[in-house]
Amino acid sequence: MSSLVKTAPPSLYNGGVTNSIMDGITSRLGIPYLYGATGPNRYDCSGFVWAVFKDAGIDFERTSARSLWSMSTPVEGDERYRFGTLVFLNNLGHIGIVADEKGFYHASRSKGITYSPFAGYWEKRIVGFRKLNVEPRSADTSK
Repeated sequence: MSSLVKTAPPSLYNGGVTNSIMDGITSRLGIPYLYGATGPNRYDCSGFVWAVFKDAGIDFERTSARSLWSMSTPVEGDERYRFGTLVFLNNLGHIGIVADEKGFYHASRSKGITYSPFAGYWEKRIVGFRKLNVEPRSADTSK
């Protein structure tokens, strides 16, 4: 699975935070899905997003995809496909982290933490793209 992970394209975050988000995703690839789980041995979609961002120093309340939608800001145009953007799917019942214009990382019921392309199955299920309204902890830059 690690062959799917590459250097992150332009990101919503600075280099250190971007690298931490990518490391958090990479370290979780293949971990099984479990509804309501926040890790470290199983995750659901919002638990995966919360854990990755928390580890990268971006704190927000662990909540559902629908609640994350209401507490985040819409993004338009090319910003939708910047690494770290949140993608909301299935009538706000699913969430993932954008990798680039081709796909995203998420907790799949059948595959666990995985990368999926937008083309095909997921493109018809996209509700929108948003970014979190929180700043990374400054303490992370001192590590």
